[in-house]
Amino acid sequence: MITLAVVLQEAENLLLSKGIEEAKLDAWYLAMECFKINRTDYYMNPNREIDEEQYTRYKTMIEARAKRIPYQYLTNQQEFMGLQFYVNENVLIPRQDTEVLVELAMKHADNADILDMCTGSGCIILSLGKLCKPSSLTAVDISSKALEVAKLNSKKLDVPVTFIESNVFDKVTGTYDIIVSNPPYIPTKVIEELMPEVKEHEPMLALDGLEDGLHFYRILAKEAGKYLKKNGYIFLEIGHNQGKDVKDLLLNAGFTEVNIVKDLPGLDRVVVGKMLG
Repeated sequence: MITLAVVLQEAENLLLSKGIEEAKLDAWYLAMECFKINRTDYYMNPNREIDEEQYTRYKTMIEARAKRIPYQYLTNQQEFMGLQFYVNENVLIPRQDTEVLVELAMKHADNADILDMCTGSGCIILSLGKLCKPSSLTAVDISSKALEVAKLNSKKLDVPVTFIESNVFDKVTGTYDIIVSNPPYIPTKVIEELMPEVKEHEPMLALDGLEDGLHFYRILAKEAGKYLKKNGYIFLEIGHNQGKDVKDLLLNAGFTEVNIVKDLPGLDRVVVGKMLG
C-alpha cells in the first residue's frame, strides 16, 4: 500500500538530494495538484492510500522538479495579487515583488486608460483590471507565445484587454493615463549566475536586459512620453541596484515627481514618474 505520508517523504528526500532548498514546500504544492488535497485533508488522514495513477503522475512531476523545472510550470499555476494565473515556459513566473508595482498603480487606475508594456502572463494589467475600474486596458509583448498565455488569463479572469504584438512601441497607438512595465532588466553577463530554475527554464526574452540591464528602460524613458496623456504616470519595476540609473533616465526624459519605491525587504523595486505634458 502506498500512503500519502510515505509519498510526500520520498518526494522531499529526492528534492533535498538535488539541492532544492524549498523541497518540503515544493513536494507539498505538487501533491496538492496531483492528489487534490489541502492541509486539513492531509492531517486528518496522512496514511490514506494513494491511487496508482495519481502516484505515477506525482512521481513524474517530482522527477521533473528534481531537474530544476519550476513547480509553477509543472502545475501551470501561480498566485499573484490573490488571483490565480496560468503560466508556462513562454512567460516569466509572476513574483510577489511585482505586487508593489500593481499596488502603486492601483491608486490611479480607476477610470484610467492603462498600457502594460512587456505584459508576459498579463499578471500586472489583469490584476489592475480585476481589482480596479479602469476605462481601458492594453497589453503589449514581442512574443506571440506570451500573448497566447495572457489572452488565456484574460478569458479566465473575465477581464477584457486589447493585446498588441509589438517590439516595444512599434505598433502602439493612442495615449494612456498610465504605463506600467516589468521589462527584461538582468544584464546578460549576470544571467549565467542565476538559479537553474530561472536561467534554464524561464524565457530569455523576459530576462535579458542586454549589456547593463538598462536597454529597455532607455527606450521606455525616451518613448513613453509620446504615449502618456497630460499628468500621466509611468510605473517601472527595476532590479535592486538600478533605482538611481532609471530615475535619472526618467528625469532626463522630462518626467517629474520621479520616486524610487522599495519592496517589503527594503530593496529598490519600482520607479514612478509623472509626465506633465
